Amino acid sequence: MASSLLALLDDITTVLDDVALLSKMAAKKTTGVLGDDLALNAQQVTGVSAERELPVVWGVFKGSMVNKAILVPAALAISAWAPWLVTPLLMVGGAYLCFEGVEKLAHKWLHGADDSGEDAHEQALHRAMQDPSVDLVALERDKIKGAIRTDFILSAEIIAITLGTVADAPFTTRLMVLAGIAVLMTIGVYGLVAGIVKIDDAGLWLSRRAAAWQQAFGRGLLWLAPWLMKALSVAGTAAMFLVGGGILTHGAPFLHHAIEHLVQALGVGGFAQTVVQVLADAVVGILAGAVVVAVVTGIQRLRHRRE
Repeated sequence: MASSLLALLDDITTVLDDVALLSKMAAKKTTGVLGDDLALNAQQVTGVSAERELPVVWGVFKGSMVNKAILVPAALAISAWAPWLVTPLLMVGGAYLCFEGVEKLAHKWLHGADDSGEDAHEQALHRAMQDPSVDLVALERDKIKGAIRTDFILSAEIIAITLGTVADAPFTTRLMVLAGIAVLMTIGVYGLVAGIVKIDDAGLWLSRRAAAWQQAFGRGLLWLAPWLMKALSVAGTAAMFLVGGGILTHGAPFLHHAIEHLVQALGVGGFAQTVVQVLADAVVGILAGAVVVAVVTGIQRLRHRRE
């Protein structure tokens, strides 16, 4: 009995070690989605009154958990009955990440000097909040639904990337890693979103305190809040190309071998080799995203002409 118990504990320890290792790998690969995830979800509460920001984040958090509850079993079913779908799904997810990145850059280049669209959207939200005839409960509910739809896409990307990491692991390990990543990422993302949307409130509160250092710190937070959002957006866009390009290069053997030959031809090693590989992934991501954007734009134009 004692030996059986020790063997069981050893098996459990081995599984947990595998789970910890694979979870760490999956977390590294999914961080590319998180920067954009944070920025997008923080922006979703724009126009919501300060006292309703956290309830809105909580509502989106609950919707995100429902999304994960749908996506994790679906991922497990695919890995069990259609494992050949894992790589194509990863490639689609990687291409979508690259597409999002290029689309964001293209939008900034085309409309960077004129943010009238975003300004008009914010003004419309403020007018709606000040209009007594507008149902603020319905407005808030619509915001939550929109954020949950956005979360579903980003969650699908995270689960697909994680599934690719644990595709060859035993079922129990796959289940624990997928469930663990789903819960940890959701708590982490929306915990940070809650903190981000409250930075300006904390800064305003501190700036009104009596102590000079508190006032200075509060003013610093007020200055930091908009720059933090911009930094998250930039980091998220860059990570889209790095992660998306990395998925594509590893999923397409000819690209992977081409990068290996490039590294060998340059004769670099260590940190320089890592830099070359990362830059190569980014270039692949940008080119792939540009191709997808061109295809999508062409299809949209054809549809408009037919209409």
